[in-house]
Amino acid sequence: MRPDILNPLFANAAKLPGIGPKLEKALGKLFGRGDELNPEPAKIIDLLFHVPSGMIDRRNRPTIDHLPETGIVTVEIEVGRHRAPPAHNKRIPYRVDCFDDTGSLSLVFFHAYGDYLQKALPTGETRFVSGRIEWFNGAPQIVHPDHILNEADFARMPPIEPVYPMTAGISPKTLGKGIRSALEHLPALSEWDEPNWLERHAWPAFSDALTRLHLPTSVSDLAADSPARKRLAYDELLANQLALALVRRQMRRASGRVLSGDGLLMEKIETDLPFSLTASQRVAVGEIVADMALPERMLRLLQGDVGSGKTAVAVLALARAVEAGAQGALMVPTDILARQHGETVAQFAKAAGITVDVLTGRDKGKTRQDVLDRLRTGQTGILIGTHALFQHGVEFNNLGLVIIDEQHRFGVHQRLALQAKAGGATDLLVMTATPIPRTLSLTLYGDMEVSRLTEKPAGRQAIDTRVLPIARLAQVVDGLARAMQGGARIYWVCPLVEDSDLIDLTSAEDRFAGLNTRYRGQVGLIHGRMKGPAKDAVMQQFKDGEISILVSTTVIEVGVDVPEASIIVIEHAERFGLAQLHQLRGRVGRGAAKSSCLLLYQEPLGETAKARLSTMRETEDGFVIAEEDLRLRGSGELLGTRQSGVPAFKLADLAEDGELLAAARDDVELVLRSDPQLQNTRGDSLKLLLYLFERDEAVRLLSAG
Repeated sequence: MRPDILNPLFANAAKLPGIGPKLEKALGKLFGRGDELNPEPAKIIDLLFHVPSGMIDRRNRPTIDHLPETGIVTVEIEVGRHRAPPAHNKRIPYRVDCFDDTGSLSLVFFHAYGDYLQKALPTGETRFVSGRIEWFNGAPQIVHPDHILNEADFARMPPIEPVYPMTAGISPKTLGKGIRSALEHLPALSEWDEPNWLERHAWPAFSDALTRLHLPTSVSDLAADSPARKRLAYDELLANQLALALVRRQMRRASGRVLSGDGLLMEKIETDLPFSLTASQRVAVGEIVADMALPERMLRLLQGDVGSGKTAVAVLALARAVEAGAQGALMVPTDILARQHGETVAQFAKAAGITVDVLTGRDKGKTRQDVLDRLRTGQTGILIGTHALFQHGVEFNNLGLVIIDEQHRFGVHQRLALQAKAGGATDLLVMTATPIPRTLSLTLYGDMEVSRLTEKPAGRQAIDTRVLPIARLAQVVDGLARAMQGGARIYWVCPLVEDSDLIDLTSAEDRFAGLNTRYRGQVGLIHGRMKGPAKDAVMQQFKDGEISILVSTTVIEVGVDVPEASIIVIEHAERFGLAQLHQLRGRVGRGAAKSSCLLLYQEPLGETAKARLSTMRETEDGFVIAEEDLRLRGSGELLGTRQSGVPAFKLADLAEDGELLAAARDDVELVLRSDPQLQNTRGDSLKLLLYLFERDEAVRLLSAG
């Protein structure tokens, strides 16, 4: 149960003045409560943890001749002529001409009330106006100023005001007022950080830090390296590391089982592989086999770049489980991937005589029952499938090892749930083809040991990556004809399934129609809204060479393996994150043919998009790409965290606060060594910290012993 002292912070934000029930859902969406379709009401704590993205410094008031090109400005002006729109044309805005000794400025209002503006802006009087500067036909204007104040009111305004990330339906004024009201609900909390640590960094108390963040007295209070910001970032990272350490301890505490064998099945498979294992594959297999032979449960992450050979390592680990008289399960995120892995693993396992079955939510009737019967009686050595592997009615005869592929789709909470379903003693290996920076790896997988595959198997081709404006689309389409004559197979990736009125991007359906007109009968379409069998059929046509171009959404991003595919075209590449572009590019370069990746972008490009595409052109090293992605996007967006059960950080930025993460991890280690149940004075305060950052499950693990 959450301590009573924190309950005011977890009350609905609707209780605050000016928020009300109308805005609580919009705020819930802004703060990521619930999901896109079912946003949950915002809490008061969400407002307190909403970090400013900028500020208005009213101490610097430029004259009109020194106004910047963009940004929020505060200007002292004299009010001139009011120009109301004609009564019959509401589309023309209401304009107020203003001036100072150096020039003139227009204030612009749409659907305005003239009487109100006459009172707020009396001709001939001085006013202080604050808002976003725009330029229209070379002249400066402010559309709907945030503030219009006389001298007395302006004197009462804070000289420095935070600017916050916004969402539709909420005004900056309302949000600011709500956050200031939320500060009044901050209780006095006992200190969870070490006094010496706070003193060394000159960090304020937690509530003082939040106050400085939202009521800054100087520009430096809002800087990323300010004592207040660093204190809050450390607290969030400390809560994260403490929660992971408790999860790890709980998962390890359940006794495991010894899984060891004579190595014969593994040897048969390795001898039959069409390639030799790389040095890092051998190291990873050795680490996994050693873990499986221990009486404690294995909790290991296998991290490898696109095409580094994780599947071969997984098959050898599964073979070890079968050698030990147990069964192995491989869980993947999609049906397509389950069936594809089923084929690959069955091919590898054939040499060792191991029976491989596939089970997804699509399997029904007798087919499904046959798989379940073989599984229950122990005939099935390895079962591959989606989360359907752990649905009600699926009974293993003797499950010893669970492998989860594409781990970033499953957060710590899902790992706990999966462990419970799989049975206490089961070893767990998780794999990801998303290279993850060390700092992010600590926050996502702090409960696991890590093996890394750092080489590509022999024979993998370098991929020629080119960046082209979408204006050259016709040339790209023409070029496909030459490539197809040489036997090339081509992926064409679009960001949307169908046209949207809101976003001007070419949809997969439209691109398919266009390409199919040009190359009739040689083009297929695949996207996430299609039924499973339809997707499988198109994928099979592409694999068999019956079609040469596969138009798709990002459904092909993870794991899809067609060695004959040597070209990938990614449309509107500026809309994709770096990690996703890298995953998509990894669909080619898997066979003997020279491979290419064409990144088509819409001009003009922003600075971040330019940096992303430049990185893609310069390197294929997934770990370099991951570090750059973290720098450009921050940790919250990196893995689509809100969709995956991975905690998005609100106060910490891993690109900036990486050194604090290592300190938090060390701090947690010391705490749990001296006070494993968090029972002393600092331990009690740390439990408060866990509740404050909504790591309630970690506290429950303490009470579970």
